[in-house]
Amino acid sequence: MRVTEPSPCSTGGPPPTTLPTHRSCPFDPPEEYDRLREQDPVSRLAFPDGKTGWLLTRHQDVRALLADDRFSSDRRRASSPLRTFPLRPDDLQSRAGMLITMDPPEHTRYRRMLTRYFTVRRMRALAPRVEQIVAEHLDAMERSGPPVDLVRAFALPIPSLVICELLGVPYDDRAKFQQWTSTLLRLDTDEETALAARDALRDYMLGLVAVKRFHPDDALLSHLIATQDMQETPQDAELTDEELAGVGRLLLVAGHETTANMLALGTYTLLSNPGQLRAMLDQPESVERAVEELLRYLTIVQFGTIRVAREDVEIDGRHIRAGETVVASLAAANRDPEHFRHPEELDLGREPSQHVAFGHGIHQCLGQQLARVEMEVAFPALFRRFPGLRLAVTPEQVPMRDDMLIYGVHALPLTWDG
Repeated sequence: MRVTEPSPCSTGGPPPTTLPTHRSCPFDPPEEYDRLREQDPVSRLAFPDGKTGWLLTRHQDVRALLADDRFSSDRRRASSPLRTFPLRPDDLQSRAGMLITMDPPEHTRYRRMLTRYFTVRRMRALAPRVEQIVAEHLDAMERSGPPVDLVRAFALPIPSLVICELLGVPYDDRAKFQQWTSTLLRLDTDEETALAARDALRDYMLGLVAVKRFHPDDALLSHLIATQDMQETPQDAELTDEELAGVGRLLLVAGHETTANMLALGTYTLLSNPGQLRAMLDQPESVERAVEELLRYLTIVQFGTIRVAREDVEIDGRHIRAGETVVASLAAANRDPEHFRHPEELDLGREPSQHVAFGHGIHQCLGQQLARVEMEVAFPALFRRFPGLRLAVTPEQVPMRDDMLIYGVHALPLTWDG
């Protein structure tokens, strides 16, 4: 991102575009991103609420934006590129604890409290439990026999169970919170239904926090309550129940929805690239690199990350005015040929590449190390248990999640021999 003084003549250019959504291939982002990246990498973007903002499609611009404190993450000031009613946290209750929509110093306070629980060391220590959960679900698949829907039998329950145990959320309640999450992520959900789902999830977490205060366990929510009750550091004021509920629902939704879709869509991708799959299984040491490539190649946060300009800024000759919304396309950035060699190709042996699938800057995904552990365990275990795994339907019959904020497959019918 090249930053200079704003120019009064820098607002020209092509008319506003709308956010690209049409995919020609289920594994590739919309082709329109390629044209925009080459011809108009900082392009005017029309929002459904009638306002205009900006769309960034180059890797260097996206990374620079996400690290630039002149842009705010406060969604109360932003337009939505896909809905006329962005679910802004306008009231204090719905905003409390939602650190992804906050700027420093609010964001810093929450992030400092949570980072210690998501270190690489802590997440790697969970690997044996993840292996056990994966094995149990593979056993269940083997007992039931083919065909199975991998989403329901494997991809969704594994991260759901892991995040439930980590947070201290009863796994038996999964049907409720998975339904609320699905409602919030659907693009065709009306405003009344979306707000009802948001409030139901908040009320659920508030009830759980109340239980943990009187009946603590060894999970994260109870640890947060205990730590704040002890006032461990003077900078960390005690978290209210509303704040704890906000943190809890954010981690619960992000902790199962994103990894579940990476497991399902990643499996579909690997089945479509059998040669690379075999190479990965033959070289166990390459699994970590393969997971990073799948994250880059698929980029399931398909519509990007939103920021709002705090002040006038010029990006590559385009004048961004204070208050305008900027959408950073992670999918387009991860296919930028200026940064990645042959970005359109899946290369499970690709060298580490600074992909932005987990975002960048102070808001980079808190749970990224947990997601890596889950994928590094689950992918090889699945294909080693069922070496003849294959689609039970034609590729055209696989229902894709074009209608959701998080991309993936709604179902993945699979079969195997024996």
